[in-house]
Amino acid sequence: MIIVGELINATRKAVKAAIENRDAETIRNLANGQAEAGAEYIDVNAGIFIDQEAEHLKWVVDQVLEATDKPCCIDSSNPKTIESMAAYLNEKNGSIPMVNSISLEQERYEGVLPVIAGTDLKVVALCVGDDGMPESSAQRLANADKLINGLVKNNVKLENIHVDPLVQALATNSDYGIEFLKSVEAIMTGYPGVHTMCGLSNISFGLPARRFMNQTLMVMAITRGLDGAIMNPLDQRMMANIVTAEALAGKDSYCMNYVKAFRAGTLEA
Repeated sequence: MIIVGELINATRKAVKAAIENRDAETIRNLANGQAEAGAEYIDVNAGIFIDQEAEHLKWVVDQVLEATDKPCCIDSSNPKTIESMAAYLNEKNGSIPMVNSISLEQERYEGVLPVIAGTDLKVVALCVGDDGMPESSAQRLANADKLINGLVKNNVKLENIHVDPLVQALATNSDYGIEFLKSVEAIMTGYPGVHTMCGLSNISFGLPARRFMNQTLMVMAITRGLDGAIMNPLDQRMMANIVTAEALAGKDSYCMNYVKAFRAGTLEA
């Protein structure tokens, strides 16, 4: 499972305050904590600052690089910010970041595609276009096909594409859970080499016991082939569920990761 740690996001009050006050310790602790908990990428987002986004994001990246050797996931809707941060990371330590994200929305697609075309950048590809959020797995798959083919034609390697079929609130449509799961399976079987990625928390919006529903969906999605998530790796129960589900799904050779987690005490969360 490719885990992208989601906690360094300026929409969170504590992170916003840390960025504004140049509180390096808070950002470094968040980066290091997520890395130690199992995150392979550290998402960095300073989008709420708009005109100062690039300046603030550069400072955040510096703190992440001081705290961990994990690569960053550049979370921005501004192609210029994405381009400048990717160049900055390459200059600082030669790391290859993930870009969060591209979609079929014309402005975003045309803005981000030139940044990632012909590079080794990883990219999250959202299955949404100008016609709005997909309702069914068929709509998600059609959008995924357009995204994957468009990216490959522009020399983006299959293994660098992380398709996000989009999780929507189950409280608004009882089919959203199963349609998401069907989409994951169709993408993973129909496009060998491509990854899937998602943020799960939308599924439980407006419902009680949200963490329980999120954790259950994660297990179900892993059985359908999901191999990436933008999430809070400090959620020990979620991490335990991931390790266990991957073992049961045949994705953990000789259950080595499961046994390792048990010995570390992380299955008792």
